[in-house]
Amino acid sequence: MTTIALFHSVLGVRRGVLDAADRLRAAGHQVRVVDQYDGRVFDDYAEAGAHVDSIGFPALMAAALDGVADLPDGFVAAGFSNGAGMAEYVAVQGRCSGALMFSGALPVAMLGATAWPSGVPVQLHAAETDPLRHQEWNDAFLADVRASGASVEVFDYPGSGHLFTDPSLPDEFDASATELLWGRALTFCAAVDGQLSAR
Repeated sequence: MTTIALFHSVLGVRRGVLDAADRLRAAGHQVRVVDQYDGRVFDDYAEAGAHVDSIGFPALMAAALDGVADLPDGFVAAGFSNGAGMAEYVAVQGRCSGALMFSGALPVAMLGATAWPSGVPVQLHAAETDPLRHQEWNDAFLADVRASGASVEVFDYPGSGHLFTDPSLPDEFDASATELLWGRALTFCAAVDGQLSAR
């Protein structure tokens, strides 16, 4: 059993995030959904982005750390879109056993870090033609992870849905890609749990 901190996208804790938590719990993991918006949820990316700007990234990053402060070391950080960046920020603090990143990644230098923690494996999942995809950021992040010697798996899915695992976003949701993603993510979590148990 792995403890997982799950960070929402720019749209907040929508059904896709709650579904993700349910899947992880059903597999035997403990999950904390870190709500940086205090319950506020958005349907529109522009409106959500304006909300993020009003809060500011330093405050969101501080809230991310506060949200995991009492978790035991060795948890997995996971997140969607903007939340993938939050999961990455938490992971570079050196307390995580793995990172699951969905539709987002940043060069670690953008988070004030000099390197990815060695020994912290990563999965990065994204839609191939996601209009919000920043491939140059993905590439820089992957280079950072590989330079650390950590293992990394990259999975691209057909389609353009930014949050394609969220059934409450019908223009983005892809049921088959969602099932494929969660099969891979659950395998990752089980492997991380196995490594922790062997220590």
